[in-house]
Amino acid sequence: MTLAAAHVNTGDTAWLLAATALVLLMTPGLALFYGGMVRTKSVLNMLMMSFVSIALVTVVWLAAGYSLAFGDDIGGGLIGGLEHAGMSGLGPDSVHGSVPTLLFATFQLTFAIITAALVSGAVADRTKFSAWLVFVPVWTLLVYVPVTHWVWGPGGWIHDRLGALDFAGGLPVEITSGASGLALCLVLGPRLGFKKDAMRPHNLPMVILGAGLLWFGWFGFNAGSALGANGLAAAAFLNTLAAGCTGLLGWLFVEQRRDGHPTTLGAASGAVAGLVAITPSCGTVSLLGALVVGLAAGVVCSYAVSWKFKLDYDDSLDVVGVHLVGGVIGTLLIGLFAEKAMTGGVEGLFYGGGLAPLGKQLLAVVVVAGYAFAVSYGLGKLIDRALGFRASEEQEHTGLDLTVHAETAYDHGVLGHGAPVSSSVVPTAQKVKSQA
Repeated sequence: MTLAAAHVNTGDTAWLLAATALVLLMTPGLALFYGGMVRTKSVLNMLMMSFVSIALVTVVWLAAGYSLAFGDDIGGGLIGGLEHAGMSGLGPDSVHGSVPTLLFATFQLTFAIITAALVSGAVADRTKFSAWLVFVPVWTLLVYVPVTHWVWGPGGWIHDRLGALDFAGGLPVEITSGASGLALCLVLGPRLGFKKDAMRPHNLPMVILGAGLLWFGWFGFNAGSALGANGLAAAAFLNTLAAGCTGLLGWLFVEQRRDGHPTTLGAASGAVAGLVAITPSCGTVSLLGALVVGLAAGVVCSYAVSWKFKLDYDDSLDVVGVHLVGGVIGTLLIGLFAEKAMTGGVEGLFYGGGLAPLGKQLLAVVVVAGYAFAVSYGLGKLIDRALGFRASEEQEHTGLDLTVHAETAYDHGVLGHGAPVSSSVVPTAQKVKSQA
């Protein structure tokens, strides 16, 4: 056994292996969550946008993303180097803290995957699948990777220089996906029938199943970020459960007061809002703080999802209202509720830390949201001009499942791989195939 291998803690490694699998499961869970929320005619395309993100992000992460995010800083806290491009120099005996470096890199990869997939919900029902294949890998390298280096990478300016805190991804995951989703909403424009048609979720049991898988995976997301089987992981685990519960209850309370009835979609959305908000703060606040964070997110996000109707941006599945707003809430409340027992030093305003921690959190939020929005908007415009980012009106009206993938959610056989749905759909699928 080499000296490096002797430093690996088997308990920490076992936990992080499990946590990595849990986080990877979140992307299929997200696919179900999103898939149940869209209309029947585009459910498979929605699932595909999440699943293909797994493959696309994995390739670019292994090629350069991991090295740029977690390599030694070469840009004044802005970006890492390429010393580990293609995972060069990393082997079974390489160690990060008390776990194998290859495992740490894989754990972080699962974060990058679901972040890209999250963006798809903002532009559901109207995005060209071919354009999405281009957007995901480029966006990962231009937006997710730099922000991750700022927050968690060696020498990253947000953590090492500014001193802002983010335990499990409020900035690189929630705020980047929400701000990027908003940018793409503006690039693509609203869906046909926005504000006129109901556009109700086609399968609420599917939504609840997806939310349940997300909640299950979130324990790996948050508690796994302790990178060890220890007390901090246990605290993050409990905080995650607590915030998800108060987020759910807060959303349902608003629905009951505002609409006169609590809904299944509201329960799922409230739980996710609470989980989003506790992501950055699960390792920095006490249980009381976690309860407040989740409740605040459940209440505020339940109102935020309706902003799109007033401000005229079509955030199809409420990525802005839940992930951007929830991420901002959770990141900012660190400045109020951070406890020394959790952070090892930093205390929030309510525990005697003054306004400085809140100011640092606010600056980090503004910079990350602004950067993600600006780069995503520019990238979206570039792809739109080069390839066309939005599906045609005929594709959108007929449904992306049939016009792009030549199948529907209720096929007994898939066109090209079994019995066709009906001979009448073949000409339609062929007619728009060139536009996909």
